[in-house]
Amino acid sequence: MRIYLDHNATTPLRAEVLGAMTESLAEHYGNPSSGHAEGALALSRVEAARQEVADCIGVPPGWVYFTGGASEANNAVLMGLLAKSDGRGRLVTSCVEHPSVTEPAARLEKAGMEVVRLPVDRDGLLDPEAVFAAADGNTSLVSLIWANNETGVVQPMEEIVEGLKARGKRVHVDATQAIGKYPVDMGTLAVDYLSCSAHKLNGPKGTGCLVAREGAPLSPLIAGGPQERRMRGGTENVAGIVGFGRACSLAAKELTERMASYAALRDRLWLGLQERVGRIRRNGSSSRVLVNTLNVEFVGVPGEVLLQALDIEGVAVSAGAACHSGSISPSHVLTAMGLSPEEARSSLRISVGHGVQEAQIDDAIEIFARLVNRVRRAGVEQ
Repeated sequence: MRIYLDHNATTPLRAEVLGAMTESLAEHYGNPSSGHAEGALALSRVEAARQEVADCIGVPPGWVYFTGGASEANNAVLMGLLAKSDGRGRLVTSCVEHPSVTEPAARLEKAGMEVVRLPVDRDGLLDPEAVFAAADGNTSLVSLIWANNETGVVQPMEEIVEGLKARGKRVHVDATQAIGKYPVDMGTLAVDYLSCSAHKLNGPKGTGCLVAREGAPLSPLIAGGPQERRMRGGTENVAGIVGFGRACSLAAKELTERMASYAALRDRLWLGLQERVGRIRRNGSSSRVLVNTLNVEFVGVPGEVLLQALDIEGVAVSAGAACHSGSISPSHVLTAMGLSPEEARSSLRISVGHGVQEAQIDDAIEIFARLVNRVRRAGVEQ
């Protein structure tokens, strides 16, 4: 049986989510925009799911706009700046964002907007004072990732947002990795926009949402219909939305239990790797980090070699970097933290989640130890 330790990439569908989606596919086949009973039933399921998502995040349901995922939501917020500012103004972001923020930011810069990319320290953390200094009077938006997808580092978002709002700045937070693994409550965190994806918390792929606070400017994501209060045209993915709602409902109920369980598994893995493998380093803060995530440098071991060997042995992890032509480019997140390209290429992301058992962690530790020692004895060079 394979050992799946790549939950930050995507998560297995929960049985409860699959059940809700199967029922929806079979019984809620009407178009939610249609004026008959079948349409009304489908619409009621969409709105029930909207309430579940809203309850999980701590917002009124009217703030939730369903999307195809966080990447779409991130693009909608950033590219919407063009419509609102005609390319003028300033975007403040960081050097460790997801590509769905870095690439739109580059397009904005090309269109004439000033883009400030803030550095992080060796732990992967932003300096709140540097954020405040960058967000001058000309700043249109500050867009930051809350919990990093590669390292799991959790930014001091509460402090950052409080300071930015005191300065009257609009804030967008990519909370894709945080929801379901970290307390997220827009009732206390006064961000203007928040993005997330269902498949990061045991929901279906291809579904997510953009949460926009009342009064925050929002341009249509997709023109062409009245759906999502004219913000995203096109017939809704009813089954996906229903699955997202159920996943959020489970996450809200289980958060405390999940955090304790995931942290125990992660710490068991880290201690076991330290004992059985040796010559490893943990990348990123060990205190401000998601409970399920480890990013580990295996000193002197090419990450792509170890990744492939683990896969053959039945263990799924991630390099946390893009693969091009059979080689692994050094992670922009890790190099932004000060790691050399060689150190970054020796690093793997390991992330636990629902369904992972202690026995699997123990088996994974032994597999890591065997394979790392084999590669080191073989003298494979970076």
